[in-house]
Amino acid sequence: MTHTAVGWHVEMEFQEDDQHTRAVALVRLPDGTEVRAHGQASRHRIDENQPRVGEEIAGARALNELAMRLLSKAHEEIDAASGRTSHPINV
Repeated sequence: MTHTAVGWHVEMEFQEDDQHTRAVALVRLPDGTEVRAHGQASRHRIDENQPRVGEEIAGARALNELAMRLLSKAHEEIDAASGRTSHPINV
């Protein structure tokens, strides 16, 4: 049996100002489908400005949403292929 190695590349982009960080995560699947998700973080005005921390929080939130979108997509594909409603896919 031959196995094919498949790889996914996730792209992350950030937009920041002094108080907010916004992240966009994008993955292109081998079938050409693109799945995109967003995350954000806000700095409390008394906290030290740490852009990397904002990126980590916003990025993690975007990746979490991306994971949920991929699970939903897989669920829909299972249902379409089987012709029935499948059991929820747990994280």
